[in-house]
Amino acid sequence: MKFCEKLRSLIEERNLTQKQVAKDLNIAPSTMGGYVQGISEPDFETLKRLAHYFDVSSDYLLNIPTNRSNNFMEDELLRVFRSMTREQQSLYIEQGKVFVRANAVQKDKAKSS
Repeated sequence: MKFCEKLRSLIEERNLTQKQVAKDLNIAPSTMGGYVQGISEPDFETLKRLAHYFDVSSDYLLNIPTNRSNNFMEDELLRVFRSMTREQQSLYIEQGKVFVRANAVQKDKAKSS
């Protein structure tokens, strides 16, 4: 996923506008628009400010593998999980366990067939 796509996704997830992010970070709205459209990219300082603002790593924004996970989906899962409240995290884990149990049942059925 490109930087511009990740940035757009983070803005949308938090129900923000480009203009609001630009204002919060003291960046010209047109500059933020260029980042989101993929026309331009931020300098290192701005990249760090964006990472801090969205509580993600610059590696995440630049799509650099961290070698802590197997793929982008695991990185994304961890990022989303960390952005939740403790209560939301508990519910999320319980929902995940439901899927794991359902998969086990499917595997047992497939072996029986």
